[in-house]
Amino acid sequence: MKSSKYTKITGLFLLIIALVSCAHEEQPGESQLDYTQPTKTALDNWITVNYLNPYNINVQYKWNQNTVDNNRFLFPPLIEKVQPALEIVQKIWLDSYRVVGGADFVKKIAPREIVLIGGVNLNTVGTRTLGLAEGGQRVTLFETDYVNKKNRANIKEFLHTIQHEYIHILNQNKPFDEKSWAAITPAGYTASWHLYTDEESNEIGFITNYSRMNINEDFAEMASMMLINSKTEYAAILAGITSQTAVAQIKAKEALVVKYFKDAYNMDFYALRDEAEKNTNAVLNN
Repeated sequence: MKSSKYTKITGLFLLIIALVSCAHEEQPGESQLDYTQPTKTALDNWITVNYLNPYNINVQYKWNQNTVDNNRFLFPPLIEKVQPALEIVQKIWLDSYRVVGGADFVKKIAPREIVLIGGVNLNTVGTRTLGLAEGGQRVTLFETDYVNKKNRANIKEFLHTIQHEYIHILNQNKPFDEKSWAAITPAGYTASWHLYTDEESNEIGFITNYSRMNINEDFAEMASMMLINSKTEYAAILAGITSQTAVAQIKAKEALVVKYFKDAYNMDFYALRDEAEKNTNAVLNN
């Protein structure tokens, strides 16, 4: 009996050893996860110094299918186009707000990510989407490959995007007077804005055709058009409008933009416009 008992115990003990051995053999010898940190390039370091550290803004220029509409024909920007485009944005947008609004203004109220796309984001109606603002946290800029630092019209179009989208972010943080705004040109808004020219839209009190989408786009267009145009260029737009009623309507919108910046952020909008113009000239003459 004693021998039989020891035999059973010994057998059980050997079974346990075998199971432990098998379990041990099934464990992978090395981790299957890659913890290797990607090597930072000179461009990555430049972005860290000029965007991430001072403003807490990350720039994504490498392809990530989760940040774009995969139903569109889109592609990442050419590497050599990234820093020149970012230098324009930095000088004309970031530096202007820093000087007029204060060193921490954009740091506190800013998209936390800028996504750069190389090509054109073409819509089915034939229009181009130049930029997107998503929840105040991400701004996507298209057509990075076509930015030309020596072409004023090209710079204005590219900066129009970031200036416009940033106005939306400011409005999300502190709303503008929508009731007063809607009363200025109540009948001109339409989903078919793309069927009209800027000149036609000017004659009924809108600074661009896209302004006619809705009051939120109207406000952002009004503010951004003043920021990408010099005082002289803006005056020329108004001077080209035949309807004095339309001119008065645009000026009424201008006054609400100026009041909003003063009341909401204690910022002189005309000083911001002049700083943006000075920095635009600095980019062109560099």
